[in-house]
Amino acid sequence: MARIAKPVKSTNQLLIEQMMTKVATISQDIEQRGQNIFGQGNLLTMDEINDYSLEFLELFVLLLQAGEKVDRRSSEHKALRQFFSNFSQQIQIRGGNMEEFVRFIHFMQDVFLNNLEVDSTLDFQQTRAILLLLASVFNDIILDVFHVYLAEKERTIQAQQEELKHTSTPITEIWDGVLTLPIIGTLDSSRTMSVMENMLERIEKERAKVVVIDVTGVQAIDSQVSHHLIQMIRAVGLMGAKAILTGIRPEIARAITSLNIDLSLVSTRSTLSEGLKEAFCLLGITVLAADGQRR
Repeated sequence: MARIAKPVKSTNQLLIEQMMTKVATISQDIEQRGQNIFGQGNLLTMDEINDYSLEFLELFVLLLQAGEKVDRRSSEHKALRQFFSNFSQQIQIRGGNMEEFVRFIHFMQDVFLNNLEVDSTLDFQQTRAILLLLASVFNDIILDVFHVYLAEKERTIQAQQEELKHTSTPITEIWDGVLTLPIIGTLDSSRTMSVMENMLERIEKERAKVVVIDVTGVQAIDSQVSHHLIQMIRAVGLMGAKAILTGIRPEIARAITSLNIDLSLVSTRSTLSEGLKEAFCLLGITVLAADGQRR
């Protein structure tokens, strides 16, 4: 009588059987490690750690049950990746770092590997196939986590840069019709366009007649910075207002001279105070001290 060959089990099926026979041990090990990493820093509560561990195991089993091979385009694979993306974001929001989270993922993988080592029912080829499957799935998870981390970092940096643009160039109405624009740091093309847009909006809104641009906080002026300054001064003029440039220190003056920059048509003053006096003079405003003396 011909012998009936045993059906060949897929790698996914073999791993599912491993998990089902040792699910209690695997779950307990993962929860314990999660408590050591996230519990001590009060990043997650005990219940949250247990819930995350159980949800991971459920999603992992669903992924393995979806077919004989892991399909990266499947809804199960996307669900597992989304789970870890949300998990990592939660850790970041609560002050955790990515190094701790990646160590936790590596530990999850080690839990499966350790249980695999003690299973004598698997031959070399089966063990090798399971190892490759685990490596593939967990490598994808780590890559996704890093993509989420880098995307969040980029959003944070962009938000900080936008905030810096506004805080480092505050436009203030110092008097009716007089705006002051102190510039701190370096003017690049992006920042110049942002500052110019805000400045022109304020000129229109306040119906400003004079804009005092103070460059005391500019550490150095090169041809690019001077070009942006001239752009801003011209834009003020096109709006029908007068630009006064203040805060030109000796080293800045030498740099402007060496670059052959023509500021002969630009009203310049050494200090912001002198610039404001010039602005008041242009508007026919006289400022008197309490004792009646002219300032």
